Amino acid sequence: MSKLTAKIKEEIEALVPPTVFFFGSLLVIGLVRALLLRGTGIAPTTPLAMLVAALVLAKAVLLSDLWPAINRYPDRPLIYNVLWKTLIYSAVATLLHYLERLIEFWREAGGFMAANRGMLARMVWAHFWAIELIIVVLVLDYCVITEFARALGPKRLRQMFFGAPSLPGR
Repeated sequence: MSKLTAKIKEEIEALVPPTVFFFGSLLVIGLVRALLLRGTGIAPTTPLAMLVAALVLAKAVLLSDLWPAINRYPDRPLIYNVLWKTLIYSAVATLLHYLERLIEFWREAGGFMAANRGMLARMVWAHFWAIELIIVVLVLDYCVITEFARALGPKRLRQMFFGAPSLPGR
């Protein structure tokens, strides 16, 4: 296997867990959003758009993990890194959520400033913040899981979660 192929394989393997987690999370958020938007005439987000968003979030997490300060508290109790990473990842997710809404208005308005003004005036902020709350809780869940995986090792965490593999004769 060439170095390039090995690197691509490594990148894909690193991208799969956060993508699966965030895709599942975004499906839940999409369902909540569809229920909130029922009767408003606003189209809900499609599963394909959610998959693209999950890929973007997963890549944002992986890129954030390259930042040296992301593991700011490696020798402290896990809660320190969990809360720190939740803050960082939630800030990125909030920016992406805001931009996603902005793009919807941009298509209508034709310009960035007009879209931003229109969005600020017409967006149902209670819906935005309800989705944000769900996003922060899901990001917190992701951070707890990844910190446990870091502390215990992914193999040990899988074994604890799914059980020990059955041995022949047992």
